[in-house]
Amino acid sequence: MTQADRDAAYNNAAAVADSATLNGARIAASLSYRNRPGTILDLKYGSGARQAWDLFPAADPGAPCLVFIHGGYWQMNRREDFAILAEGLVSLGWSVAMPGYSLAPEARLAEIAIEIRRALDWLADDGHKHGIAGPILLSGWSAGAHLAALALDHPAVAAGLALAGIYELAPLRETYLNAKLNLSDAEIARLSPIRLPAINKPLVIAYGTDELPALIAQSRNFAAYRDNLRAPTTLIPVEGANHFTLLDTLRRADGVLARHACSLMVSRASSDDD
Repeated sequence: MTQADRDAAYNNAAAVADSATLNGARIAASLSYRNRPGTILDLKYGSGARQAWDLFPAADPGAPCLVFIHGGYWQMNRREDFAILAEGLVSLGWSVAMPGYSLAPEARLAEIAIEIRRALDWLADDGHKHGIAGPILLSGWSAGAHLAALALDHPAVAAGLALAGIYELAPLRETYLNAKLNLSDAEIARLSPIRLPAINKPLVIAYGTDELPALIAQSRNFAAYRDNLRAPTTLIPVEGANHFTLLDTLRRADGVLARHACSLMVSRASSDDD
């Protein structure tokens, strides 16, 4: 492969012709949604500028909580620009919580992964003070799915929902993305979920069928890896979705990924009852 080929394999914005329009619409809708009554914004979990939560608590503090980690290849985007994704599950009586985190190159990937764990520590310890005390479904999109997969073993997390994620980091070192990530051999080994022991918690791995082939392969390979180790895994190809429209199926209460989120929590509750 040429350098251009390697770069194109992971360039989602270039692969989707209307990606700028889709992102702009999501950001505008999120700005409005953050102003809805009952939202709790900018709760700090650390001293970093981006180390803060936006919370969308349910009326019932014991309701399930979706923790959603935004994407952007660990070097772009903000939690504020994804608030609208809470809309569907909030309408179904869930809480939703969205953490921010530091970005590369100011923070190394290992440091970003630690920040997510610290954010979950904060939510487990202090979330009840803000109306969030229910079981946590840890989710993320793209780079956020990678961070969610790494943190699936956190004691506060009941299950995971990973959307269009990166689970093997090695290919990224040969792309334009590595200019800011500067991945080391040690980071690739320690921070690629497909190279780590499989966490024995339910995990739904989803991707759009119109994703880039490299992204599709990342999801399929990670699901196969977990299946081989008998970790509870469900692979969901979302028909006709690309890297950006995949998010709509979580945003909508009747979307396929919103339905799978609900199923994960129902299955968990049934297992606890048994």
